[in-house]
Amino acid sequence: MHRALAHFRLGPMNVAASLALLVFFSAIWLSVLPRVCEFWKRVLAWGVLVLPLHARIDVAERQFGFLHLKIPYLRLAAILPTLGVWSLTCFVTLLLYAATYLMPKNLTPIAYLSRGILIIQGSALVYFALWPIRFPHTPDQYMESLVTAMLALISVVPSLYALTYYIFDFGLWKKALLTLMTMVYLALFLPPQLLLQALVLQTTVLFMPVLYIVCGMLMNVLLIIAFYSWGMTWSFRTARAAIR
Repeated sequence: MHRALAHFRLGPMNVAASLALLVFFSAIWLSVLPRVCEFWKRVLAWGVLVLPLHARIDVAERQFGFLHLKIPYLRLAAILPTLGVWSLTCFVTLLLYAATYLMPKNLTPIAYLSRGILIIQGSALVYFALWPIRFPHTPDQYMESLVTAMLALISVVPSLYALTYYIFDFGLWKKALLTLMTMVYLALFLPPQLLLQALVLQTTVLFMPVLYIVCGMLMNVLLIIAFYSWGMTWSFRTARAAIR
């Protein structure tokens, strides 16, 4: 039987173990959050030193109940696209969009995905051609919101897995391992994500819409889905282990 059709009845011990994992990882994450923010700050400071990046580190202080956090982010100048940058981006966008129709049939999903991304960039080109001064967002706001959203996303990983992964009979250690790997990976992924996007945004804010929609929280959520999908390929416990 395919695992999608498998039925597993949660017993009291399974429910207790799932709740214990949820509480354990949530408590650990909340306790290390200040250290994680400090780690992010140091990695971003190192990136600013070694990369051709014209940015500086700033800290947004946030109070969440008993938790006081100093959230680091990058400050960048908001540079509107010049005529040359706009024209070159428009030409490359149209060229790539036309190239998607030359892709072979077996790459149809990639072609449709590419067209969707290029349409987002095309809408940004239209906006900056007509109302460039009215663009309401700055790189500073975007960077701060991305870090804050990632903090919230990592915080809910144990709850997400409790509802969608712990309900399957993988065993306690596999559930704990997948949760740990997902949270650690996301925490390590954020600084490079910020630095790479800052390298693009320091050129012009023309690329902010596609970065926000495609390379922002959507990408981070897809990483969780990827870990979950990988975890679902793991084998269930044997019947003897389940009885124990």
